[in-house]
Formats: sequence, C-alpha cells, structure tokens
Amino acid sequence: MAFLADALSRVKPSATIAVTQKARELKAKGRDVISLGAGEPDFDTPDNVKEAAIAAIRRGETKYPPVSGIAPLREAIAQKFKRENNLDYRPEQTIVGTGGKQILFNAFMATLNPGDEVVVPTPYWVSYPEMVALCGGTAVFAQTTIDNGFKLKADVLEKAITPRTKWLVMNSPSNPSGAAYTEAELKALADVLLRHPHVWVLTDDMYEHLTYGDFVFRTIAEVEPALYERTLTMNGVSKAYAMTGWRIGYAAGPIGLVKAMDMIQGQQTSGACTIAQWASVEALNGPQDFVRKNKAIFQARRDLVVSMLNQARGISCPSPEGAFYVYPSCAALIGKKTPAGKVIADDETFVSELLEAEGVAVVHGSAFGLGPNFRISYATSDTLLEDACTRIQRFTASLS
Repeated sequence: MAFLADALSRVKPSATIAVTQKARELKAKGRDVISLGAGEPDFDTPDNVKEAAIAAIRRGETKYPPVSGIAPLREAIAQKFKRENNLDYRPEQTIVGTGGKQILFNAFMATLNPGDEVVVPTPYWVSYPEMVALCGGTAVFAQTTIDNGFKLKADVLEKAITPRTKWLVMNSPSNPSGAAYTEAELKALADVLLRHPHVWVLTDDMYEHLTYGDFVFRTIAEVEPALYERTLTMNGVSKAYAMTGWRIGYAAGPIGLVKAMDMIQGQQTSGACTIAQWASVEALNGPQDFVRKNKAIFQARRDLVVSMLNQARGISCPSPEGAFYVYPSCAALIGKKTPAGKVIADDETFVSELLEAEGVAVVHGSAFGLGPNFRISYATSDTLLEDACTRIQRFTASLS
C-alpha cells in the first residue's frame, strides 16, 4: 500500500513558483539573472496599512479571529462590493481566507464530487486545474486564442458545458494574459449561463484595480443580476495594495455556500491572521491614492514591454487591458536553432534557452494551458524591464 495519497498523482507543482525558485538558485551561484516570473508588485505596502497593523498589535488584537473573518473586515468587504461593484452583500455573506488560493480551494472542496466538471478558459492561472483535481473534480478547458484577445467566447463556453458542469471559472483581468472582459463580453457569456441554471460562476477579480486606459472594470454578477444567487465573487488585497505577504483573500456569495466554506476552513486553518485582517480593513476603507498612483506606473511599464517585445524578431505581443502580465507568442521561432545548435521545439525550450543564454527568467505558456507563448510579469522597475527586453531581442536575433 502506497503511503502518499493518490490525489498527488493528479497535480503538478506550480510552474510560476518553480521558475522563481530556479532564478533564485542561479542568482545564488553568481549568475546575472533578471526574474520576470513572479506575480508580485515591487512596491511596498502603503504606510497607512502598516500603521493600522502596528496599532492592532498595540491594542492587543492578537487572539484567534472568527473563522470567516473579523466583523470590521467583513463589513468593509460588503461596503467595497457595494461601492465599487454595485453588489449588495450582507457581511454574513462574506468570508476571509489566507489568500485567494484558500478561498478558491474551499469553494471547490465544498462543492465538487468525483466526476463534477469545472470549465476553465485557457490560458489559465496554473492553480485552477490543480485545485479542481485535488478536490476530486475534472477541469474542462475552453480554448481562447491570441486573435480574440485570449477571451472566452459564448459559443466555446456553450460547447464546454455538460450535465456534469458545476462551475465556470472567470478571471478578469487575467493571469497570465492580462485580458479583461468588457461589459458586453460578460453579458454574452452570462446569456449562455442563463440557459444552464446548474452552472455556477467563480469569478476571480484579484486584478480588478489594475486596468488601463479607458477600460471600465465590471464583474459578472453586476452585469447580469440573475446570476447573483449562483456567483462567488472573489477578490483580495494582494495585488492592488502590494500586500502579497499579508495573505488575505476574500469573497462574497450565497449564504449556504459561504457557510459550507466556513465549515471547511474551521477544520483546516481557522481564521486568517488577525493582524493582517486589521491591516486589510484600512486598505479597503482608507485612502486609495496608492492604488491610482501605482496603476499609472504599471500602465507605463506595460507600454514599454509591449513596444520592446514587438521589436524582437519572431515575437508578437498583444497589449493587454489589465493586470501586470504580457503573454507574447513565440510561434514564429519554433524550429529555429540557437548558436549552439539547440532546436527551439516549443515554448518550454524557448524559455529554458533564454534563461541559459541571457539570464532572463520567464514562464512558458504551456504551463498555463496555451502555447507557444510565454508570460512576463512587468511588476518590476523600468531599468530591469528595459534590460530584460534588450536581452530577449538579442536572444531572438541569435536564432537561425
């Protein structure tokens, strides 16, 4: 009898974490490496949020919190959804977890039975299908293309739904592509879902505040109120407020689902860090100047990276609507050879050879379910981005 669980055979390690770790190891050996793999803002957490955490410590807010979150944070979450998304949730319809991952995992654990299906558009965040598999479900991949902006189309969604479908996972703006859905695009998908009342929507809005130009963010339950009773709307403080290490994600949805997630969390981790929750109250309720200022910085970085990558031989890079990623295609380079004679067989070979030759760490697109592409996180300085893109231009020019 095997000691380790069979479920482990159904999942793979996170490719994004693996790339980041490999870059760290090469740096430790003295290599000049620019890591563009991690989805983490390079800004520090705002001072007002830090001070709120320090004040909470001094007040003695150091005991176990309620499983679903402290009351002031659940109230702040409900107010945020009303203020920014026109969604009416009571505090008891909200739940706080240790990062967005726990929210997603608990939702799947609370609802999936063996054989249940979850529609996951490609390219997808690497953890979605692995969580589905760990919880006993089956991920059904709905393909997008670079030509349609990496956005799920209504006819593709329709074909992906079966009697076993339980969830559709939506991520807008997207990790890894940065694609974000307009109100009209969401309405077209909602019309499909209205014809299939057994399908719920798990919408991951973690990058909500990072959209650029004239783009207006909308979430699907806002666009189609008829989906309110079967939508779990997830968000968090990690990206917009540069609070990745504080590990706070949250969601709101139907009370029955929230109670089920609360029960699982109560036997799993209990409540998220009390100090981090008080910091998150300040993030949601306090001044939002930090978000607006850094959004402009991210937009400038996006424009820089898109411009430089499109000047690289054989690279085609769309300009995404949001998040802090680009998802360029290296299709024109498949079959080319490096100066050492190594054939670029696929996107995984491309990123491996790029790291070896130029010390630029990016993530291969096949890890996100759609290649031949690769993901770059531009959540780093202009200087490093210019250097990295120059190295990519030099590497692609060397291929023959």
